[in-house]
Amino acid sequence: DLITMDNGCVCCSVRGDLIRTLGQLAKRRKEFDAILLETTGLADPAPIVYTVQTNPKMSDNYRIDSIVCLADCKHLNQH
Repeated sequence: DLITMDNGCVCCSVRGDLIRTLGQLAKRRKEFDAILLETTGLADPAPIVYTVQTNPKMSDNYRIDSIVCLADCKHLNQH
């Protein structure tokens, strides 16, 4: 399944949208092995990590296995 959350910057909407969406997925937890969160444009994954680790509804059902950062090699030197 592909679920999109298009409510603007994930930093601002992460707590509401992410908690709501992962809360709904928790009911189907045995149907999947992993969740991949793609956060285009999010420079700091801390809001997502904080939300998952500090919200009991999230931490009881999910754990962060890894954080992967990809960079555009063509434009990397500009930053």
